Amino acid sequence: MSRAPGHYRILVLGGYGHFGGRIGRALAADATLIIAGRDAAKAQAAAHALPGAHEGVVLDYTTHDLAQRIRALRAHAVVHTCGPFQGQRYHVALACIEARTNYIDLADGRAFVAGITGLDAAARAAGVLVVSGASTLPALSAAVIDEHLVHFSRLDTIDISIVPGQRTPRGVATLQAVLSYCGKPFQVWENGRWQITYGWQDARPFRYPDFGRRWQARCDVPDLQLFPARYADVKRVRFDAALELALAQGAFGLLAMLVRSKLIKDASRYARFIQSFGRHFDGLGSDVGGMHVGLGGVGQDGKPARLDWHLVARRGHGPEIPCVPAIVVARKLAAGELETRGALACMGLMTLADFGAAVQRAELDIAWRTVFA
Repeated sequence: MSRAPGHYRILVLGGYGHFGGRIGRALAADATLIIAGRDAAKAQAAAHALPGAHEGVVLDYTTHDLAQRIRALRAHAVVHTCGPFQGQRYHVALACIEARTNYIDLADGRAFVAGITGLDAAARAAGVLVVSGASTLPALSAAVIDEHLVHFSRLDTIDISIVPGQRTPRGVATLQAVLSYCGKPFQVWENGRWQITYGWQDARPFRYPDFGRRWQARCDVPDLQLFPARYADVKRVRFDAALELALAQGAFGLLAMLVRSKLIKDASRYARFIQSFGRHFDGLGSDVGGMHVGLGGVGQDGKPARLDWHLVARRGHGPEIPCVPAIVVARKLAAGELETRGALACMGLMTLADFGAAVQRAELDIAWRTVFA
């Protein structure tokens, strides 16, 4: 059953931050927003800058009485943008379940996203939707694969990479997330079995049609855990990141070696320094980023098949991409178009057509194409 815009109340935790601000601007016409953060002035300024009647409130997502606060704010849904999610507990999701409020997060932490199903029984009993990973991974990557599965009688390999531009805005929490597994071991599905690799290592060159030849290295993401189960025949799932500047890619590789050598315990503690120092090299790069999804297997004709999906984001619009799945899910909830309940990773809730419609509505300079080998 559809609802009139404005009757649905969405609480955005971290609502004036790197991702929260973008989500707030996108949802301002779809619901009444409650922009929340630890700074009252910033929260109110962000809310008042949006078209319509929206609210700015002080709210720390770690507070012990979060469920009561959510109830008092009469929120129908909460969008949790306060990363990094690596190492976070499910405090916010549990508070939403207690308050009988729908929950969406932008988590990219592998264990966090994959483990959200542990709340499924409680979410169903409360009659709410609890969604983790409503971001590039696994929401968009799964949407791309699901759209193109029709071309395969058997899917054998999935290779995904992101290609950020050097001048693309990057938040500290994002850097903390990608550095949290730098040099750390994690499992990957290779040759039909689980094997060990290390974050920001096992570098290899790859030629992107829009970016040229770049070095890419391993990253630990939810897809590595979720996709071997979702796509039953697949023998390999790999995810890499390819930074624009070879200098930056090499620096991350060096950090990984230092962590593996136990000379550094945790590279994420240097995130603020890396963010600040990295800005000195922005003039050497661009604001153009992208994403690649490569699928291999057997086609419907029984012959070997290969498909490559390429996305390019220009004019610094790359950081909008992780926000789109959360925006899509929130809009569907606000419009009464999403009946799914329970706790799940964000796969199957957004189609590639949904993603395209959201990009077009926001007038983002983001385009993609599929190439068949």
